[in-house]
Amino acid sequence: MGTPVKRTLPRAQWLTLAEEHAAGVDRLTAGHRERRQRGERHPVEDFLFEYYRHRPTHLRRWHPGAGTALADAADVYGERPGYVVDAEGTARLDIDSVMERRGRTVGFVHGLLGATLSRPAAHDCFGLHEWAMVYRLAPGEQRHEQLPLRLSQDETDAVVEDNRIRCSHFDAYRFFTPDAVGRNSLRPTREDQVAFEQPGCLHAGMDLYKWCFKLAPAVPSGLTLAAFELAREIRELDMAASPYDLSDVGIAPVAIETSAGKAEYVERQRGFTARSNALRRRLLDVLEDLTERVGSRPSPAAATLDP
Repeated sequence: MGTPVKRTLPRAQWLTLAEEHAAGVDRLTAGHRERRQRGERHPVEDFLFEYYRHRPTHLRRWHPGAGTALADAADVYGERPGYVVDAEGTARLDIDSVMERRGRTVGFVHGLLGATLSRPAAHDCFGLHEWAMVYRLAPGEQRHEQLPLRLSQDETDAVVEDNRIRCSHFDAYRFFTPDAVGRNSLRPTREDQVAFEQPGCLHAGMDLYKWCFKLAPAVPSGLTLAAFELAREIRELDMAASPYDLSDVGIAPVAIETSAGKAEYVERQRGFTARSNALRRRLLDVLEDLTERVGSRPSPAAATLDP
C-alpha cells in the first residue's frame, strides 16, 4: 500500500522539480559522459560510477521521498518499482514494498550512521591508505597503473614506513598490499564495520552517496544529489593526497609527506567531516520517518552488507 501523504504536488510542480534535478545531474556528470564516449578515463569521476556501480541515468531519476504524492503521475511513475498509483492517477511511495525489499538495509544503515555520529572524528590518517595500496609494488602491479607516482617507488615506500597508518575503513584497508597490511594499527573487517566507522574518514563520507541510492526510491533525490556532490569533492582530495601525479587532469597534489601538506589535508578533512555529519543526520531523519510510518523501529545492525 502507499505511505501516508503530507502533501500532494500538482503535475506542473513535480515535473519542474524532476527536470531541475536531471539538469543538475547532467551538469555534474557532463565531463564523465563525454570522456566515456571518447574512451578516456578520469581518476576522480570514474570512481563514483565504477566502484559504486550507479549509472548517471539512474541518478537522474527524481524521487520525492516518503510523504509526498504526485498528482497525475501514472504515465511516469506507474511502472516504477516502489510506487503505487491510485485510481485518480496520483503516485506515492509504496512503503510496504520498499521496506520488504530494503528493510535489512534500512536497519543496517540506521545503526551505522548512528554509531558514526556518536564518535569523535579522527583527523590523523592523512590519506595514507592510498600509499599503503602501492607499498612495495613492482612496476605494473598498481591499481592505477595509468597514473605515474609523484615520488620514486623507494621514496613512496619510505612515506609509508615513516608514518603511522590508522585506517578504519575496511573498503580501503582491503586494498592494502600484503606488505602494508601489518602496518595498519587497526584491523577493520566487513563484519565489524559499525564498530570502526568514524566521521573523519573520507571513504565513510563518500559512502553516504552509496547508502542514499541503495535506499531509493525512499530517499529524496535532493539528498542523494547532495551526497553525490560531496563524494565527488571528497574523492578529489582522496586522490590529491595520494602518491599519484594527477597534474595531467588538473589536480594539484596535497603533499602529505610534508608538514604543510598534512595541515592542508586536515583542514579540508575537517570541512568534509562537518558536511558529512549534516548529511548523516538528514539521512537518519529519512530512515526514522520510514520506520515510524510502518510502525516499527530499525533492528540493530547485526550484519553488514556488501559495498
